[in-house]
Amino acid sequence: MERGAEQVKGQRTGATSDLGAYLRARRAQVTPEQAGLATAPGPRRTPGLRREELATLAGISIDYYVRLERGKETHPGPAVIDALARALLLDASEHRHLRELASRAAYAPEAPPAPGHTLRPQLMVLLESVRPNAAYVVSRTLDLLAFNPGALRLFAGLADWPPPRRNFARYAFLHPLARDVLDDWDEQARACVGRLRALAGTEPDAPDLADLVDELLAKSPDFADLWNRFDVKPHAPDPKAFHHPDVGDLHLGYESMPLEHSQKQRFVVFFAEPGTSDHDKLILLDTEHDELGSGTGDKSTGRPRRMT
Repeated sequence: MERGAEQVKGQRTGATSDLGAYLRARRAQVTPEQAGLATAPGPRRTPGLRREELATLAGISIDYYVRLERGKETHPGPAVIDALARALLLDASEHRHLRELASRAAYAPEAPPAPGHTLRPQLMVLLESVRPNAAYVVSRTLDLLAFNPGALRLFAGLADWPPPRRNFARYAFLHPLARDVLDDWDEQARACVGRLRALAGTEPDAPDLADLVDELLAKSPDFADLWNRFDVKPHAPDPKAFHHPDVGDLHLGYESMPLEHSQKQRFVVFFAEPGTSDHDKLILLDTEHDELGSGTGDKSTGRPRRMT
């Protein structure tokens, strides 16, 4: 494993080091101007806020804050955490992540839960019921657990991988087609990392999470850069665009919903209004025995017909 991967892995091994690493990462991303501080003219050696500046903004002593970053203080109270969140300009999801890290620093974490790949039969019925819209179920680590035909084909090239490797973070960072297919690759990649980073705050010792993160750290510098930023913002519920090699461009609505009684699984659907060209393209992707499924496309070329 490369040095950068080892460094990040080391940050993930202890609850107190996780808290300190998160504080350092967020402090480096807030400028004095953003925090409303006046600064002396000339260059600054420290990116973002200095420790003493953050401590002042949060109303705590510099010694106490240094102990937090170094993992020597493990019981920060809710008022301290809230003050740090305000000083660091954290949004709601980032604030929640900071609370979870502080809680882990104070109390020993429970044994990691099972990966949760068992699917309830009702979910297969649900996936069928929304066709031709593309829908799938993912695990808490973004493993693809179940899907209808259009969902697997929407992410071009994903079907080429064996089922155990079908994971959306792995697809985003390691599949050669992902950056071409996903119109907002930067946003999708950031959100994948954010979901895994948030999970690491609550299940840092989960073997499946550790294996996936270590693989991506070793193989993708882009993943390592985002991982080191400690962002935990989820996907925005905005329409998504795809540049599909077989059916052309699609602009689809997007919803992602947690599933009750399913060990943090999520139901995700991409949809289009009936009668639109986007809906017609979803029908083509969804059809199991058309030219996309059988490989019998245009007779003159031998390739599937492309819709534009």
